[in-house]
Amino acid sequence: MDGAGRPRVALVTSSYHPHLGGVEGHVRHVARELRRRGTEVEVWTVDRGEHLGVTELDGTVVRHLPTPLPARSGRALMSFGLAAPRAWHAWRSAFRAFRPDLLHVQCFGPNGVYAAALARRTGTPLVLSSHGETFMDDHDAFGTSALMREGLRRTIAAAAVTTGCSEQVLDDLRDRFGLEGGTVVPNGVGPVPTTPPTGTMPDALGLPDGPVVLGVGRLETTKGFDLLVDAVAGIDRELSPTLVIGGDGSQGEALRALGEQVGLGDRLRLVGPLDEAGVDTWMRRADVVVMPSRREAFGIVALEAWRAGTPLVATSLGGPASFVTDGVDGVLVDPVNTGALAHAVESLLHDPERRAALGAAGQASARRYTWSAIALQYSRIYQGLASS
Repeated sequence: MDGAGRPRVALVTSSYHPHLGGVEGHVRHVARELRRRGTEVEVWTVDRGEHLGVTELDGTVVRHLPTPLPARSGRALMSFGLAAPRAWHAWRSAFRAFRPDLLHVQCFGPNGVYAAALARRTGTPLVLSSHGETFMDDHDAFGTSALMREGLRRTIAAAAVTTGCSEQVLDDLRDRFGLEGGTVVPNGVGPVPTTPPTGTMPDALGLPDGPVVLGVGRLETTKGFDLLVDAVAGIDRELSPTLVIGGDGSQGEALRALGEQVGLGDRLRLVGPLDEAGVDTWMRRADVVVMPSRREAFGIVALEAWRAGTPLVATSLGGPASFVTDGVDGVLVDPVNTGALAHAVESLLHDPERRAALGAAGQASARRYTWSAIALQYSRIYQGLASS
């Protein structure tokens, strides 16, 4: 711990740059803000086989660590038996190199299993932050893996503090994994990105005339983009909206096929993964941003739409209902009711004054969710542990 009483913090995340996503962005911005506030930080993340070793991003050291877990087959157990000692050595070496005063798990996965074991072995305080991984994973890791379920329960029991990005996330941890209490630390949004965007941009597509409806996120069933395709296909044909979806995932081809089936044709554009600057560019081009998740832990897309001043239609199923005020800075709708979703989007496309009002209110609401404010909440947790 430094002379000002600030702990050295290892942010132990399930995924990180060069991968894109909500957790990756959350940890990157938090690391940057903590360092700006004078806290010494490293990011420890899962080595997915790239063997990146020790890198640096935004001036923060990033350690890519192996996280093998046992499986049931004999061959898998043998492989784990060979890999586990090397993995544990890598984690112990990371600890000796940085000497963190606190381990902060961001999004529990194999990273959390190893971090919790390291915390027990070294007597280091542990903080756990959940981002909805217990119910947003399309592969249902916590439903299929007893090791993951038990690992999460034990980590919650051992953690000095557990946070969730929304009350809905904490409720799931209370209902299924034994959490008592818990603290909400939401996602944040930064200023307008100044770096050049990466990914397919609007000027490269030759979009047809008409309004643009935008969805951004993982192309997985939970995110509900199939519902959005159905909804846009049901919108007044005279409007001729183009649906643009940014992101990648397992459902890309299925979405293309559905678009053909419902008659969208070239008015469905899948533009692939986008970085933060790319998302912002597309949102400023769009007439409406839609978040059609069947269930949502928080929904950072809502904050990004607010920042861009673009009207938002968000799912009522989960996190957005806790911070979006329906009819003021967004429209909340159950996306499973595709007729209601289509009506919500179509009514906005027909009403430019209402779109402008929602966009302006969203920009005002976004000011409550700066990354500086989010990092301050974490800093207060750290300070509380340091003084206890």
